[in-house]
Amino acid sequence: MNWDPISRIIGNLGVYTKIDFKNRQIAECKVTSSLFRGYSVFLRGKDPRDAHFITSRICGICGDNHATCSVYAQNMAYGIKPPPLAEWMVNLGEAAEFMFDHTLFQDNLVFVDFCEQMVKETNPALLAKAEQTAAPNAQLHGLRTIADIMRAFNPFEGSLYKEALQMGRLTREMCCLMEGRHVHPSTLYPGGVGTVATPQVFTDYQVRLLGLLDFVKKAVPLNDDLFNFFYEALPGYEEVGRRRVQLACWGAFQDPAVCDYRYATMKDWGRAMFVTPGVVLDGKLLTNDLVDINLGMRILLGSSFYDDWAEEATLVSHDPLGNPVDQRHPWNQTTLPHPQKRNFDDGNYSWVMSPRWQDPQSGQLLPLETGGGPLARLWATALAGLVDTPYVKATGGSIRIQLPRSANLPETEFEWKVPQWCNTIERDRARIYFVAYAAGMALFFLEQAMQEIRAGNTRTFTDFAVPDEGLGVGFHEAVRGVLSHHLVIRNGTIANYHPYPPTCWNASPTDSAGTPGPMEEAVMNTPIFEENGRDGFKGIDIMRTVRSFDPCLPCGVHMYLGDGRVLKESHVPAMGMVGRAKKKG
Repeated sequence: MNWDPISRIIGNLGVYTKIDFKNRQIAECKVTSSLFRGYSVFLRGKDPRDAHFITSRICGICGDNHATCSVYAQNMAYGIKPPPLAEWMVNLGEAAEFMFDHTLFQDNLVFVDFCEQMVKETNPALLAKAEQTAAPNAQLHGLRTIADIMRAFNPFEGSLYKEALQMGRLTREMCCLMEGRHVHPSTLYPGGVGTVATPQVFTDYQVRLLGLLDFVKKAVPLNDDLFNFFYEALPGYEEVGRRRVQLACWGAFQDPAVCDYRYATMKDWGRAMFVTPGVVLDGKLLTNDLVDINLGMRILLGSSFYDDWAEEATLVSHDPLGNPVDQRHPWNQTTLPHPQKRNFDDGNYSWVMSPRWQDPQSGQLLPLETGGGPLARLWATALAGLVDTPYVKATGGSIRIQLPRSANLPETEFEWKVPQWCNTIERDRARIYFVAYAAGMALFFLEQAMQEIRAGNTRTFTDFAVPDEGLGVGFHEAVRGVLSHHLVIRNGTIANYHPYPPTCWNASPTDSAGTPGPMEEAVMNTPIFEENGRDGFKGIDIMRTVRSFDPCLPCGVHMYLGDGRVLKESHVPAMGMVGRAKKKG
C-alpha cells in the first residue's frame, strides 16, 4: 500500500509499504523523495552575503529558520559578533516561529488524524469509548469528554481547530515584528538585524504573546488527556511508530553573553544556548559539544540518486582546531546528481541522501531522528540540565515551564518529563509542550531586550567584510528539528555550501550499510489498530506515524492497493535523462 505524494505544498514525499493484513503488521517500508533541489550546486560561486536570502527559499514553511542558520554560519566565516540586542531580537523572532508552526501543524494537521470524524471512520469502537470517558483535565480546558476533544478538532468546524488558526495569526505577526517578514525574513543579516528596536516593537510583541498564553494553558492539558486516552483505550498503542531512542538536537536561541561565533569556543557557546544541543542514545546524553556533533556528521549515499564524491577534491582536511575532517562531511561534499528510475527492490529510490552521525566511542553510524523537533529538543535539554531561566528550567530529567497570569487564567506550571518511549504519541505530545517552552523563553527574551533598551544599548548591527577565505557552520533548529548550514569561502565567493534540514535526517532512505532511515524504521515497527479491513483500509496508524515526524510534506494522499491496471505508459524528461512513468487506475 502506497501513499505518494504525501504532501503539504509541493508533494515530494512518498511512503511505500508492504502490509501483512493477516498478522496486522507492516512488513516493509520505503520512504522516497521525488524532488531534486540543487541548492548546494547553484550556490557555488555566489557572493556569500546572499546565502541567507537564497537558502530561505529552500522552504515555504521554515524559511526564517534557514535564514537564521545561514546568518550564524556567515557570522563564523566573517569573524563577527552581533550586538546583544540583535541576538535577543532574533531569538524572539524564532520563538514566534516555533509557536506559530507547531500550533498550526498540531491543531490543524496532526489532529485531523485524531478528530471525531477520522476516528469514526477508522476506529468506531474507540469513538464509542471516548464518548463515555470523562476528560481528566476538563476543569482546565472546558471539554467534558474525550469525544468532545475529538469533535473540537474536526476540520473547519471544530472550536479548537478554528481557535488555532487565530493563534497562528498572532504568532505570525510576532515573527514579522522582529524579522520584518514571514516566512522569508527581510531584516536578518550577518552581523545583526535591520529592525528598528523601539519600545513600541517589543510592546506590540508582548501584547500578542500574552494573548497566546490562555490558549497554551488549555492546550497542554487537553493534549495530555487525548494522548493518555489512546494509551489506556488501545493497549499496545505505544508500539505505534516506536523505535530505539536515537535523537538529535542542534540547539537554538543564542546567549549573547557567551556566543562569539568562533569555532574555537563553539563548545562553550553551544552549551549556553537556551535549547541545549545534544545527541541522545538509548535515553542517555552522548554529547552536547557542537564540535563533536560537527565532526561526527557523515553524508552517506545508500539508496540515493547521486554518484559518490570520494575521489573529488577535499576542501577542508582539518577543522580550525586541527581535528581531521572526513571526506563525507558536509564541508567536503560534492553533489553529483544521477537521475535514474526508482527501484525499491535492490536499487536507488530517493533524492534524499542519508545523513548519519558517527558515535566517536563505538564508531557506529547512527540514523538519528529529530522526534519531529520538540521531542529531541526537550529530551536533550532536560538531560543536560543547563537551561535555567525564570520561566523555563531543565532539571536533568524533566523541564519545568512557568507561565505567568494571563487575561483569563492564573499562573500555571507545566512539567515535561522524559518519556518511556520514542514513538508517535510522544513525538506529538512534545510538540505542544514546546509551544509552552517557546512562550516562556519569549517572555525571558523580551525582558533581556528591554534591559538593553533601557541601558541605551540600541545598536543592532556590526559591520563586517567578506574574507578571501573562510569557513563557517551554523547550527540551529528548524521547527521540525536539526538544521545545519556548512559554508566554505574561497576567493571571496562560495566554494561549497550544504544545508541539512531535519526531513533529510528523518526521511532518509536505507543507507550504504543497509540501515533504514528513521521514518522507514518507525513505520516498519507499527502494528495496525485500525478496525477497517483491507478494502476500506485508510492506514491511519501509518499516517499518524509519518506525521508525528512533522515531515513538512504531510497532507496529500494517493492510495494504491495493488489491484489496478496500467492505463497509459509515457516517457518524461528529468534532469536531462529520460525516465518512465506509468499511470495506474
